[in-house]
This record gives sequence, C-alpha cells and structure tokens, in this order.
Amino acid sequence: MSIPRPSLGDSADYLTGYASLPPDGPILEILASQIEETAALLTAAGEERGEHRYAPGKWTVKEVVGHLADSELVFSYRALWFARGGASPLPGFEQDDWVPRAGCGERSVTEMVDLLCRARAASIALFAGFPAAAWSRRGVAAEAEIVVSAFPWINAGHELHHRRILRERYGL
Repeated sequence: MSIPRPSLGDSADYLTGYASLPPDGPILEILASQIEETAALLTAAGEERGEHRYAPGKWTVKEVVGHLADSELVFSYRALWFARGGASPLPGFEQDDWVPRAGCGERSVTEMVDLLCRARAASIALFAGFPAAAWSRRGVAAEAEIVVSAFPWINAGHELHHRRILRERYGL
C-alpha cells in the first residue's frame, strides 16, 4: 500500500514540517522500524535517566515519551475520525497541560516505552486497514484542515523530531 506524503496545504504548517522529516519509502514500514530505534535508544538510556531534564522547566525523558505516546494516539484518532467520514471538527490539545497530568513520573521508563510501542503498533494496524478511498478524505482538527494520508507521516516525523531532541539536548 502506498500512502502519499502530504503536500503543502494538506495540513497545518507545523504538521507539514513533521511530515517532511521521514525518509521516502513505505511509511508503514518506516513507522515500524523507527519505533524500534527509538525504543532501543530509550532502553539503553536506562531507568536512571528517566527523570533527567536538560534544563529547569523542561520535560523529563519519561515525559517526552508520554508526550510521544499521547500525540501518536491523538493523531491516529484524528485519522480514524476523518477516514470514517467524521464531519465535525476535532479540538486541539495543549501538550503543556497534558504532560503534567499524565503521571509519567509514577511509571518506569520501561512502562513508558511499552506504552509508546503499543500506541505505535495500534497506529500501524489502524492505517493498514484503511481502504484506499480513506486516504484522500479531509477533516478539521485544531482549526486546520488535514488530509488523512498526512497522519502516518506526521506520526513518524513527530517521533523523529523528539528523538533528535533526546539525543542532542538530553544526551541519550
């Protein structure tokens, strides 16, 4: 199944930026392989790095992983809603409000990585089952129109963006 990379105008500018990050290729395979790389990076960092912040007021490593899992699920739900013909607009979500309420500090790095991996597996299964006609459907989320085919690319790019931050700023 070929899922086209979104073009300019297929989603909000900041989401198009994420969608531009993954390499060209079959996006469902890219989603599967890159989550393995991210999981390996986080697992190698160990439990002792879970509460690390690179600066005061920044998220901990576990909070970054929680944010990735939340975003994966939100973006995939949006794709599901629009793919099935949901007509009403979907709200945005404020990441800086969600992260403190997620309870990431009460969970281990291992649990957080498992959550992220399961969210990704659910996304891949969902996307793999979409009929061809679903990929061109559109809807509005967070006051921006988005085509369904953008969501796998957005999920992949969002993860790559945060993996880069984990390496560069958190030293993982």
